[in-house]
Parts: sequence; structure tokens; C-alpha cells
Amino acid sequence: MNATRRDELLAAVLEHLTATGATDLSLRAVAEAVGTSHRMLSYHFGSRDGLVLAVVQAVESGQQALAAALAADTGMSAPDQMRALWKQVSQPALALNVRLFFSLYARGLAGEEPAARLLDGDIARWVEPSARTAHEHYGLPLDQARTDVRLGVAVVRGLLLDLLATGERDAVDAAFERFVTLWDNAFAP
Repeated sequence: MNATRRDELLAAVLEHLTATGATDLSLRAVAEAVGTSHRMLSYHFGSRDGLVLAVVQAVESGQQALAAALAADTGMSAPDQMRALWKQVSQPALALNVRLFFSLYARGLAGEEPAARLLDGDIARWVEPSARTAHEHYGLPLDQARTDVRLGVAVVRGLLLDLLATGERDAVDAAFERFVTLWDNAFAP
């Protein structure tokens, strides 16, 4: 399998979904939109679910890279890092990707493949890098940093689900800001 062609197709699919907010995720419709055949998508991703899983993993990977870059910016306060990440992950252009994430996550929890692969190490991929950074840059004990980051992941995911379910942007943003304030006050000297 040609990894470069797979990556090119995945990039085209991501661009298409982000630009159009497409809800028809049949292989034929997606293939037509990105200028390839459904057979080519099947070859590289196995199935529609395999393609959706790859999309969600790519979006998550990009968000994790952003979180790592923000965490490494020691000139930015931790609350400002949290706000910058929230702004990125909650932007309206990513709503379809967030909806796909929750849909796949639920299917993975039910044991369906390939969605179950999304669960493998999912929390650790968020917790470990951020906890190490919090430990190194802010002096938090590593176990406490892991707990705090896990809480942050849970809050962000819960608020993203709230935003999708209610569409109440101002209320959800206010709840996130309250979490940041509580978190920051917990570590204030």
C-alpha cells in the first residue's frame, strides 16, 4: 500500500469535509468530491468506517500537536494555553469532525471495529505529553499533572458534547472559562 497516496487522499478528504461540512460520508460521495474512486478509498482505508476513523485520528493528531506546541510555549501562561486550545478544538469548522469523533467513540465503546481502535491509548495520547510538560515547566508532581490533564480532557470533551447538543456557544464558552479560572486558582501561589 502506498502510504503517500493514502496520506494525499486523507488530506483531500479532510479538506473537503472541513470546507463543506459534508454529511454524506458514503465512499462514493466522498470519492467523487475529492476526485478519486470509491475503490481507491476502499483500498487505502478498508471501508467507510475505516475512512471515518482515519479522519478522526488525523484531526485528533493535529489537535494533540497543537496542545504540545502550546504547552512548550513557556512564554504563555497555562490558562492562556488552555484558552488557545479550546478556541481551536471548538471552532465551528470542526463541528463535523467532533461529531464524527463522538459517534465513533460510542461505536468503539460498543466494541465495533474499526471504531474500537480509536479507544486504544486515546486518553494516554492526551495525558502523557501534557503531564510531562506540566511537570517540567510548572513543577507539578507527575502523578498530579496526569490527574489534572485527565480532568482537563474530560471537561473539554464534555463541553464539546454540550456545544454539539445545545449549540449554546456563549454558555459553553462561559463554562470553559469558569473551569480555567478554577484550575488556575487551584495553582495560584
